[in-house]
Amino acid sequence: MRAVAVPDMTDLRPGEVGVDLPGGYDAGLYFIGRIRTPWARREDCPRRGAPDGPVCRLEIDPRWAQALEGVSDAPRLQVLYWMDRARRDLVLQSPKRDGATRGTFSIRSPVRPNPIASSVVELVGVEGLVVSVRGLDCVDGTPLLDLKPEYCAFAPEVP
Repeated sequence: MRAVAVPDMTDLRPGEVGVDLPGGYDAGLYFIGRIRTPWARREDCPRRGAPDGPVCRLEIDPRWAQALEGVSDAPRLQVLYWMDRARRDLVLQSPKRDGATRGTFSIRSPVRPNPIASSVVELVGVEGLVVSVRGLDCVDGTPLLDLKPEYCAFAPEVP
């Protein structure tokens, strides 16, 4: 088990509630690369990625090069990433947009016990270890967890 950082309870918005995090993790992850975007700070990121947004790069670690075979056949990809700058301890949150307090699992905030994000993006191209896409909404340097086609090639397409 790996030790977990203690959350800072001094920067809560009105109505927000934090909890003590568990003493260790239950699972391990491998980052398969990094995401390169134009946004240096969380405040600069769009609320949602857009298909006409800027081209972003998924830089894949060389050990996973062969896993990119066939990726260029998918027009849209699901990108899973780790929001490494998000706090993880809030159970009630008050989003800036309206200030109403809601449970963490009822909103799309990056603040979650496991800060995993998922975006469906438009594939622009694949060149070597770089997958270029449009539609991301994360900070430059965000760790990449996984990449998969939006639809499975051998399953019927879902409308």
